[in-house]
Amino acid sequence: MALHRHADHQAEAIPSEEALRLDVSMSTRLLNSMKILEYSGHVSARLSGGNTFLVQPQNKSRAEVSPEDLLVCDLDGTVVAGTPGVKPPSEIFLHCEIYRARTDIHSIAHFHHDVTNVFTLVEGVPLLPFKNHAIRWKSGIPVHPDPAHVDDAERGRAIVSTLGPHHAMQIRAHGQIVTAETVRGVFIDSVHLVENAEAAYRACALGMAKPLTADEIESFSHSFRRGHHIRKLWSYYTLGAIREGVFPEAWAV
Repeated sequence: MALHRHADHQAEAIPSEEALRLDVSMSTRLLNSMKILEYSGHVSARLSGGNTFLVQPQNKSRAEVSPEDLLVCDLDGTVVAGTPGVKPPSEIFLHCEIYRARTDIHSIAHFHHDVTNVFTLVEGVPLLPFKNHAIRWKSGIPVHPDPAHVDDAERGRAIVSTLGPHHAMQIRAHGQIVTAETVRGVFIDSVHLVENAEAAYRACALGMAKPLTADEIESFSHSFRRGHHIRKLWSYYTLGAIREGVFPEAWAV
């Protein structure tokens, strides 16, 4: 199987482990509070050096994940740092194999959003870009045919094969995988993926839905500044979360 080395967006210098622990914890709690992650799913971040990553423990509530809870795993799914006896998520291998194959990816989110996954359950109605920020997936959102949990390396490699050079994918009757160059980028992309799916679902209910055309995607791409957009929305969502008590204000300083 050919490995993909996609470089659509050059990754910035990898933040410190301390900063990544905060970003993963904040993103996890944010996505949980927005009913995207809920009781199952996980966010990970590649650490400096490229061969290890942070991920939450299997049995820790997504609403309570803190920086000190996060485990360090290697690309074989082995916990190399963390609380003794604490296990990583059962689908750790989707993170392992994507990081192994895609050096451009520095953060991964896996969740199970029902409305988004509806587009894997009907024939001839793929999830296409409907909202402008969905140009992130102009290359496509492939659907993995096997709904099983990604609980071993072989299934992880099959996920990589389906993902190819794209930035997101769906697992039929199961859930979504979103990838990005930063943790904050993967959080914003996860929000936009769900927003796009919900808009598409409503549009299809009204009649003949009209996704973005190639010309519309090209036009918006010229004015879109991804870095600025991520910073703006990260500030918006984190400040709101502090007001609502989702996580401590000190985390965002």
